[in-house]
Amino acid sequence: MERISWDQYFMAQSHLLALRSTCTRLMVGATIVRDKRIIAGGYNGSVSGGVHCIDEGCYVIDGHCVRTVHAEANALLQCAKFGVPTDGAELYVTHFPCLQCCKQIIQSGIKSVYYAEDYKNHPYAIDLFKEAGVETKKVELNYVAIDENVAEKTEVVKSLLDNLEDTSTNDQLSSLKNEAKKLFKLN
Repeated sequence: MERISWDQYFMAQSHLLALRSTCTRLMVGATIVRDKRIIAGGYNGSVSGGVHCIDEGCYVIDGHCVRTVHAEANALLQCAKFGVPTDGAELYVTHFPCLQCCKQIIQSGIKSVYYAEDYKNHPYAIDLFKEAGVETKKVELNYVAIDENVAEKTEVVKSLLDNLEDTSTNDQLSSLKNEAKKLFKLN
């Protein structure tokens, strides 16, 4: 097996951070890296000690959840809080940064932004990154998959297998059923 690239490694970290998100609209994670070392991480969620979207729903104004601090901002604020410099660092984020985060990223001295998914890529954010000399690059995870819906998929496969069992006598189908049981650890 081949080792994953540094870009994929840090992007996987961002996907892992996204699993901590408390926003029900979009789970985002961000990792700040300098010299191949993680210096901060963040996910989108409410202000510390505040009400979370998962508890009371999103607080939406003009199509945006205003309750949520974005993952990129949380990672940058973590650096500020603990006195960790971000000048010349790289940012790995699960989704292309919004316009406000774009400006914060530029102001913090981040030199490169790697993202896994396009998300409402604002044309002005793209222009600002170019003008500031901030490299943006899409990084896909080729070797690593983080599945947020394992339980739901397992139930669907189990239901399909149960229904197929009632209607089929095919040996090939039986073999597929046994393989699915192994993969999903079904009884």
